[in-house]
Amino acid sequence: MPALTKFGLFLVDKGYFAKDFIDKVNLRLHEFGDTSPSAMARLLVTEYKVSHDTVYEALSKLYAFAILDIETETMEMAQINQLKDLLQKFPDDFRKKLFLHKVFPYKLHNSSRETLVVLAADPTDKILQDIPLQTTFKRYEIAWARLKSIEDLIQKIAPQKNEFLELLEEAGDVIVDIDKDDNEISEQELEEEINKSLLVNLFEGALVEAVRKDASDIHILPFNRKTVDVYFRIDGKLALWHRQENTAPEALAAVVKDRSNGVDRFERDTAQDGFAQRLVDDHLIRFRVSILPVVSAEYERRFESIVIRVIDDRKVIADFRKLGFQQQAEREFLKSINTSKGIIIVTGPTGSGKSTTLMAALHQIIKPEVNVLTCEDPVEYVIRGARQLKISHKMSFEEAIRCILRHDPDIVMVGEIRDKITADIAVKLANTGHLTFSTLHTNDAPSAVTRLYKMGIEPFLLAYSINIIIAQRLVRKLCNVCKRPVSKENWKAAIELGLNEDELAAGKIYEPVGCPKCLHGYKGRINIAEALYFYPEIRAEIVAAKNDIDEERIRAIAEKHGMLSMRDSGIDRIREGLTSLEEVAYATSGEE
Repeated sequence: MPALTKFGLFLVDKGYFAKDFIDKVNLRLHEFGDTSPSAMARLLVTEYKVSHDTVYEALSKLYAFAILDIETETMEMAQINQLKDLLQKFPDDFRKKLFLHKVFPYKLHNSSRETLVVLAADPTDKILQDIPLQTTFKRYEIAWARLKSIEDLIQKIAPQKNEFLELLEEAGDVIVDIDKDDNEISEQELEEEINKSLLVNLFEGALVEAVRKDASDIHILPFNRKTVDVYFRIDGKLALWHRQENTAPEALAAVVKDRSNGVDRFERDTAQDGFAQRLVDDHLIRFRVSILPVVSAEYERRFESIVIRVIDDRKVIADFRKLGFQQQAEREFLKSINTSKGIIIVTGPTGSGKSTTLMAALHQIIKPEVNVLTCEDPVEYVIRGARQLKISHKMSFEEAIRCILRHDPDIVMVGEIRDKITADIAVKLANTGHLTFSTLHTNDAPSAVTRLYKMGIEPFLLAYSINIIIAQRLVRKLCNVCKRPVSKENWKAAIELGLNEDELAAGKIYEPVGCPKCLHGYKGRINIAEALYFYPEIRAEIVAAKNDIDEERIRAIAEKHGMLSMRDSGIDRIREGLTSLEEVAYATSGEE
């Protein structure tokens, strides 16, 4: 075992991490041949998914850099104007590079020799050395600030421009105006209109803006024969982003097809799937394109609906604890995945964060000495350290999971248990000493047991192959800037949900308001979940089932062991000030 580096010793001595963890990181570091503190910091963040701020705050203390706590919300206009004036002294290209590296020129020291104070999320970033070469500032001091603080500063003082949308604004309102009485648009007319239009800028601008607004999907759909709408799905809700008038929907659809891979521009009568990728703010972003023919009141026109999924690898949660499960659910989930066999099932409707949870769980247990295989359709995110099977017309989902059994796996992720075939293979994997992850579409955890039973899995196999079932939903988080204590007129609804008057009177139960920092009072999402851990009593109850599974009996046993129902989990989130009454009531509307 190589000796710990200076930074490694510092992290252990100051209590940031346990020595056995840093020993493992140190060993990996020596494999790369670069044992500098900055190399260890990068490794901790990129491969071990440790919080960026935790690592670089420690690195700043090691090097004795100043640490500044920046509050952008309380900045006065005079300071904002000073910062804008300071940024004007930097060349445009260099300023953009600094922002991409999360570096922000913050202030000047009033002294005989002008000294620039620069905020950096990574105070060892080599781009800082270019400041004297690219600017008139020959003396500078580096201060560390949290990553989000620097991002907020950039957004407040110098928000990023979308050059495609700027070109659209310069061009005026009319993009494609096909002013004809003919109902059918010829391909030649369409091609001519596209070529002399700026529809490309609208499409490319939408891709860039969706990434920057943290949208999960872009929806492009015809509003009428000369109008097309573009929606973004943000925090689970669709919101109109742009309505383009005087434009044939077919024209924008043709542009999307032209600038995507795997789709036929001239095919309008069948479903198509394609993909695209773009470099947005120095990050490679992938987009999955789905196109469906749709009917409308303009029955003679061949309209299409387009949905583009934004696949941003930066959004993958690799640190399991960042999922935010409540204490008992997290403890039982970790216990279930840190074993050599059994099935871990995550259930919930589409868009409830099942895949995110499974990804984080896999990242928690992946290591070089185990063979991890995944079978997903489609594969969206690349999982480092896993072998991901690609489903195609040459290898179906069923064929792929059968092949897994012959490929010497230790850990398997089956994207979804969709029928008896996949259920049987998942159970077989679990009972032959493999740890298996999968998803189901059910409303709660006990009903997942019933679903598998009705697929034809014997009760004793269910009882002894499953480790845990997690049922979850995503609820929107209240904006910390504008949320306010719930108003008196909503107290009755809060009490009906399960809160009491003392909690409401304390002013710590909040409701949404809405401000420039959020969307209708919400920003981000968090899960609510019920974790059905298979205690011996649960297993015995399932084995004893004769003609049907008693879901209520299973729930009663689990709640006796401390399982929170979905509703109770949501109420806890309300008490923590994280979400609202409306969000929890909507997400748990199927519960009594």
